Amino acid sequence: MTKLISILIIVLVVFVGYRLYLYWEKVDTERDLQEQRASHPVDPRQLPGMPWQLEDSLAKAEQSGQRAMTEWLTAYGNQLQDPRLAWIQLDYCRLLILDNPGEAKRIFNAVKERTPTNSPVYPRIKQVEQTFE
Repeated sequence: MTKLISILIIVLVVFVGYRLYLYWEKVDTERDLQEQRASHPVDPRQLPGMPWQLEDSLAKAEQSGQRAMTEWLTAYGNQLQDPRLAWIQLDYCRLLILDNPGEAKRIFNAVKERTPTNSPVYPRIKQVEQTFE
């Protein structure tokens, strides 16, 4: 009977050790990904999802303020795709937060829901998340 209990204890210790090892590997991989993302800042102009012809009009709308961005997104929003669309909408939320915080939060939550964790936009979402909670 004592041999059986000893074997069960050894198996349990090995199992717990294996699970701890798997957890450590997961944490280590996530930390490496965070360091890699931090060392390579994202240039929003390099993100796919927007025709190059719209770059100038976007820059003008961003400089003109919230109303111009609203009109620009209404006019060209159907031509945009993620991840560039998500980045532009996060910029728009930043402009909108003072005038219409409810709408800014709604747009932010929509961007957050559709953005996967491996997206180049995800670190920015995590960075501004506390503003919208």
